[in-house]
Amino acid sequence: MNHFDWSDLDARLLQLLVAVVEAGSVTGAAQSLGVTQSAVSHQLDKLRAITDDTLFVKSGRGIVATARAQALAREARELLGQLERFARSGDFDPARWHTTFTIAANDLQRDTLLPALALRLNEQAPGVVLRVIPSNVPTLDMLRHDQCQLVISPRPPEGSDIFQKRLFEDRYRVFYDAQVREAPRTKAEYLAADHVTVVYEPQRALDLDNDLARRGVLRRFTVLVPGFAGLPPFIRGSRRLATAPGLLQMHLMQGLASAKVPLPCPTLPMYMIWHRRHQDDAAHRWLREQLVALAPDATAQMPQTVR
Repeated sequence: MNHFDWSDLDARLLQLLVAVVEAGSVTGAAQSLGVTQSAVSHQLDKLRAITDDTLFVKSGRGIVATARAQALAREARELLGQLERFARSGDFDPARWHTTFTIAANDLQRDTLLPALALRLNEQAPGVVLRVIPSNVPTLDMLRHDQCQLVISPRPPEGSDIFQKRLFEDRYRVFYDAQVREAPRTKAEYLAADHVTVVYEPQRALDLDNDLARRGVLRRFTVLVPGFAGLPPFIRGSRRLATAPGLLQMHLMQGLASAKVPLPCPTLPMYMIWHRRHQDDAAHRWLREQLVALAPDATAQMPQTVR
């Protein structure tokens, strides 16, 4: 018989449920929460009794959440967000803010914006832990289920409950190894080369590649990688080309040469995207304001030849 009721639940139990679901192991949850494995196991037993569900079952060397645990974790994230907003119902002071703020961003936007944001948080909101996860092709569920509190992407998902703000705009460049080849000077030279590009899982091409293909610009792709970080090893020491955002010259593509694409290309806008539940939250609004303020400085560091 279940001797517990809802009044036995507290924020720590909700946090533990979310941590175990996300980590997929007791050990991982214990590390993220800063407690012992035995403490996590004890609290899990309490949760099982409260919910009258096994919550997690063994799978290989880890554990997987039951359907009930997944559903409860989604509700727990929402409740934890409400509790945090309740605690901050007065004037917001970033210096007193203690949370883990999760931003979904791929390698371009991660390297361009988030190191500067981490420095700003360290100075003004030292109690905030910045967690960065890959956005790949962002989905509505990422925001609706609070897997992250913010997405930075050129591809805002469509939804009536989603807000977005444009942060900056980038231009595409052709990257190549100058020790092996020269830049393609004409469209014919560009199309005659072997190319490397990014295809996000599952089989989602870059908007640029889709745009060029629709216009009948067909390139010979010899290597496909799951993110921009995979491009440089396949360019260095080869005659391959990669057409990618120019801002990568500052980070991932350092040491490689770049040139203007010898045919018309669309620009690459970058947005921050969030769920409407955070629209009027003072802390979330403060963090969004920091990103808006940092974006011009981050893109101003781009070499003049890349703009």
